Amino acid sequence: MTRTGTAVAGAALLIGCVSAPAASQSSGSGPDARVLVFSKTAGFRHDSIPEGIAAVRELGAGHGFAVDATEDAGAFTARNLARYDAVVFLSTTGDVLNDTQQSAFERYITRGGGYVGVHAAADTEYDWAFYGGLAGAYFQSHPAIQPATVTVEDRSHPATSGLDESWTRVDEWYNYRSNPREKVHVLASLDESSYTGGTMNGDHPIAWCHDYQGGRAFYTGVGHTKESYAEPALRQHLLGGIRWAIGEARADCRPENGYRPLFDGTAESLSAWRQAGPGSFELDGDGTLTSSGGMGMLWYAASEYRSYSLKLDWRMASASGDDNSGVFVGFPPSDDPWSAVNNGYEIQIDATDVPERTTGSVYGFRSADLRKRDRALNPAGEWNTYEIRVEGERLRVWLNGVKINDFTNTDPARSLRDGHVGIQNHGADDRVSFRDIRIKELPERSVGTMPPAPSAAPAPAGVPAPAPGD
Repeated sequence: MTRTGTAVAGAALLIGCVSAPAASQSSGSGPDARVLVFSKTAGFRHDSIPEGIAAVRELGAGHGFAVDATEDAGAFTARNLARYDAVVFLSTTGDVLNDTQQSAFERYITRGGGYVGVHAAADTEYDWAFYGGLAGAYFQSHPAIQPATVTVEDRSHPATSGLDESWTRVDEWYNYRSNPREKVHVLASLDESSYTGGTMNGDHPIAWCHDYQGGRAFYTGVGHTKESYAEPALRQHLLGGIRWAIGEARADCRPENGYRPLFDGTAESLSAWRQAGPGSFELDGDGTLTSSGGMGMLWYAASEYRSYSLKLDWRMASASGDDNSGVFVGFPPSDDPWSAVNNGYEIQIDATDVPERTTGSVYGFRSADLRKRDRALNPAGEWNTYEIRVEGERLRVWLNGVKINDFTNTDPARSLRDGHVGIQNHGADDRVSFRDIRIKELPERSVGTMPPAPSAAPAPAGVPAPAPGD
């Protein structure tokens, strides 16, 4: 939905050219997905291990992946590990693998394997640097078992998307030897003011994910007690981590630091936003904004931005993926949504349109890399994350951590070098939700210089001038 000539042209586009929904590809999903649960201990042994194994087996039976469990380190051979999409280290402790087994596991990870560490997996293999990097941090100490509040930082990742912003529960809460935040993507952290015995100076990650040397690694510090594995919320948390590790669900697990919220789920944070045009966004009790009616746009009026990384989480409601919305950047202040259309650019959300007007496209100007987009895209009903990075006249788009578009403005009637940001509410039949809109301003530098042109650049050949919402 960028650029327009007339309302008549816009109406024509609303009923034009629709193709099949984009597929969401998964490397490890489906009936052949298999997970190995490894629970060997060479130190303290948690009496909750049997309950943990049973929980993973039940999750697998209910969600389409097979589960094997072992305490035999001899399972760590190249040939055997190749059978599995992820290996769960379930409260392992101490030195559990010899050098040959370690080498086999390293090769498994570097060839794209998945790792899920649960609780005492951080109390494992202190002298194996590769494992320390994979797990993200080593255990240091813990206070007595007690209730504490977990702050959910990423509500898009499948391990945390079903949780409230605050999650209060009883566990044995680990302190770690180092803070992994700079190297991993933190999903949840402990509120150290909610319990006694935290030693990480108020920044206390407790669950995280990251891509590591070719593989995928998810760790959660929960799961000490037997009762933990009967908790629906914990089971959903563990299931989401496994689904991501086996490649069934996609998420942005790059480290994220330095962002500040533009919309944090509260009504107060919406005071800086303004509705342009018809329709609105509804604020749900879980901190989610959902489009209603249209065609209009909710835009952040408090500031223009020049060089920045904008991140936000979004979800389509319909099973077909045919809901329509988008994110506008680089437009001047106006209560007319057509001003954003004519002066800015839209990164589209709609999995069923033609390439230049589908999810990840710079609407009407540049298609996403559809192969990468389809592999990165979660299906309708699940959360996705965009990063939209603007530097000079260059605009790049990441979907769930995968770069899918790289566009440079050459239209002298527009400029990405400054402007506002906004989200679209398309129409009565389109329900698209947004969460956690945040921004990080970047150093300005000369990126994407716009060459001179005698007249406005036309739309790409074969692409009609778009109108809002298509």
